[in-house]
Amino acid sequence: MKTLIFNICIMNLGRFSYTLGVLGTVIILIWVGLFKFTTVEAGAIKGLVENHFAMSWMYKVMSVQQVSNFIGIFEVLTGIGLLASLFLKRIGLYAGFASAIIFVTTLSFLITTPGVFRSVEGFPVTDFFILKDIPYLAISLMVCVKGKE
Repeated sequence: MKTLIFNICIMNLGRFSYTLGVLGTVIILIWVGLFKFTTVEAGAIKGLVENHFAMSWMYKVMSVQQVSNFIGIFEVLTGIGLLASLFLKRIGLYAGFASAIIFVTTLSFLITTPGVFRSVEGFPVTDFFILKDIPYLAISLMVCVKGKE
C-alpha cells in the first residue's frame, strides 16, 4: 500500500514538474517576446543578431525594430503553442521544436558574439542571462518528445 501511494505521489510530482517547467518557459517566451517590441530591447539585441551567421542578413532587409518585432512574434507564438501543448499534446511536437530553435539560437550567441566572454579578477565570465536558456532548451525538447507520443 505504501508503495502504491508513493508511486502515485511520484507520478503527480512528475506531471506537476513538467507543467511547471512548461509554464515557466511560456512566461519567459511571451514576456521577452513582447519586450522585443520596445526600442530598448531592439537596440539591446542588435549586437547579438548582427554577429550571428544565420541572422545577420535580416538587417539587410528590415530595420532594427522590424527584426526585433519579427523575433518577438516568433517568441510569443511559440509561447502560446507551448501553453496549448498542455491541452493538445500533438501541438507540443511543433511548439517544442520551435522553442528549441529559439534557445539553441540564443545559446549560440555565446559563440558568435565577440566579447561575450571576459575576465573578472582572473575568472572567466559571460552574459549569464544567456545561460538560463540551457534548462529552457531541455524543457523544449521534453515538450517535443511528449508531443510525439
